[in-house]
Amino acid sequence: MQVDDPKELLRELTRIRDMVIADAAELMHRWEPMLHRDDFRASAENLAHYVALRRIDLRPVQAALAPWGVASLGRCEARVMPTLNAIIANLQMISHANNEPLRPRREDFRLGEDLLHLHSEAVLGPRPAGRETRILVTLSSRAAEDPAHVENLVLTGMNCARINCAHDDAKVWAAMISNVRAAARANGRNCLVLMDLAGPKIRTRYVMTPPDRKTVSAGDRIFLTFGKPAENAEFAFQTSCTMPSVMNQVSAGAAASIKDGLIQGVIDEVRADGLVMRVARTPPEGQPLQKEKGINFPGTALRLSPLTPDDLTNLDFVSEHADIVSYSFVQEPKDIALLQSELVKRRPNRPPMPIVAKIETQLAFDNLPDLIVQAAGANPFAVMIARGDLAVEVGYERLSEVQEEILWLCEAAHVPVIWATQVLESLVKRGMPSRGEFTDAAMAQRAECVMLNKGPFIHEGIVVLDNVLRRMESHKHKRSTQLRPLKAWADVH
Repeated sequence: MQVDDPKELLRELTRIRDMVIADAAELMHRWEPMLHRDDFRASAENLAHYVALRRIDLRPVQAALAPWGVASLGRCEARVMPTLNAIIANLQMISHANNEPLRPRREDFRLGEDLLHLHSEAVLGPRPAGRETRILVTLSSRAAEDPAHVENLVLTGMNCARINCAHDDAKVWAAMISNVRAAARANGRNCLVLMDLAGPKIRTRYVMTPPDRKTVSAGDRIFLTFGKPAENAEFAFQTSCTMPSVMNQVSAGAAASIKDGLIQGVIDEVRADGLVMRVARTPPEGQPLQKEKGINFPGTALRLSPLTPDDLTNLDFVSEHADIVSYSFVQEPKDIALLQSELVKRRPNRPPMPIVAKIETQLAFDNLPDLIVQAAGANPFAVMIARGDLAVEVGYERLSEVQEEILWLCEAAHVPVIWATQVLESLVKRGMPSRGEFTDAAMAQRAECVMLNKGPFIHEGIVVLDNVLRRMESHKHKRSTQLRPLKAWADVH
């Protein structure tokens, strides 16, 4: 491709646009049965255009466009066709083409951003005063007993309260919700309630460790037993799991991980009564084997129903009392359809309930366009980047890449994103943040909502996060740099 020939660039961009239109039409035809909301159709079309566009290697075109001062396609997520049409119109003028340039309307460029704001408010409520990004806070059991604590969270900047259904019970949840509603009402604030269904999370249950060893280290073997651990001279470390039937789907040689990757290893042997895991990596000081910690089998496609019997029971309460339902371990469109059908059963003749899908497996990431259309085609919808399990499943080396791609795809669908897991974790848990956590919090500003986990310093965490988000919003909007005047070098002559 010749940089000095705008006519060749024009032909190439026209060819790309034709390909995108054709491929997107095929996607829309496949998605049509899932589109029940008219206000999502334009977003689905833009998503189809984006998916089609990103099947093409655009790097040579980007490099060729730059010297002409023409948009480089790098920020087209929310408005794919208007961007392509604007570039083509500019190239027509530059190359003195005979045909009249067809410029997109100004409102076409604004539509994607307007729809994203609209869809964000439908799920997460109105934007808080002074910042665009909401703050979601996971409530501890204290929130049921201490109204003043909850009021402080609301006044400090909590815009949405998360209740994890893996903990406590309906009585405690009702008290939490009552305190959140009362605090928001008394102070004229908006604070929604999100309830998180636990899903088929595999966790350690009963744990057995040797009396003279506190931690597991590389080279140790752990017996993942189908039943309760028993005295066994062969295995000093043993644990049962909350879903023993899942382990029947795991083969020898499969990767295995415990506690968000702090214990990593491989399944050496499959036995009639359990799996033998050989530990390959832990922190240098070792890692305790503890109960109620997550177990993952990265690379093994586990076929599980995302709604457990407990989830179905809890959904009775959630559908009645929560503003938003969060859905764990979603992997395929049929998983979304299952939750939608269960919500309709419990909420007949009521508006569709907002759904948040937690993306935490490779399969969910692979199916993300279809998941979005299935969900947002019928319900107000958001995506949560659940980085704990996701990092273990896709590999820590790929996490940054994967979370970027999720952000791009959701922006193309005009779907809000919740940035979650260990945001300012050291600050919230121990009162002292790390430098890396501040960078992570600043990156989180590109999402529509950021989640903080519970901890003794949660109020300090909200204050710091609020400050970081406000600062960064003056510099960045999604991937676009905001060129406000900089004071740093104002006196330099």
